Amino acid sequence: MDPLPNPAPLASKLRNTLIRYHCIGDGEWRGGEKNKDATVWRKPSEEFSGYLYKAEGVVEDVTNRIVDHIRPGPYRLDWDSLMTSMDIMETFEENCCVMRYTTAGQLWNIIAPREFVDFSYTTSYEDGLLTCGISLDYGEVRPNFVRGFNHPCGWFCVPLKDSPGHSLLTGYIQTELRGMLPQSAVDTAMSSTLANFYSDIKKALKN
Repeated sequence: MDPLPNPAPLASKLRNTLIRYHCIGDGEWRGGEKNKDATVWRKPSEEFSGYLYKAEGVVEDVTNRIVDHIRPGPYRLDWDSLMTSMDIMETFEENCCVMRYTTAGQLWNIIAPREFVDFSYTTSYEDGLLTCGISLDYGEVRPNFVRGFNHPCGWFCVPLKDSPGHSLLTGYIQTELRGMLPQSAVDTAMSSTLANFYSDIKKALKN
């Protein structure tokens, strides 16, 4: 088990990585699967042998409230259908922490429940916010869970210029689920999980 990293350089590197993903040209993305809430693309990850996914959709609410529902805190467990538990293990400052969370089994339990320990950081970006994270090798793995690993992930949330009560939410996700899994099952799960994320958060924000 690694010691906890120094948060400031890790936060800075993570933010820069996510901004670099956000600048990748449209021509590099493949797919573009669309439903009523979001569009999901993917490209080969530079971090591991799977994919970096990009999801984008418009959410009717102000940026701060949307990000409060996404980042670690009291709201996330209430609405995210995939997340089954969440604990804040360390808090460095208000916008920076280490959290441990577990996810439900997926695809009729072909994908068993997973546990993650992530460093999470929220910061300003343009007129909105970026909340991002990366997994750490920290803490004992609990029984009955496979420890997954999130390579740099994050959500950009910025107000629409012509409609300030709506925000453009763009996510970059590259999750290494680990364990003995067919890659096709992982790819199916990721696309549907990201689309469901948008429909779930929209419902939560209306309550």
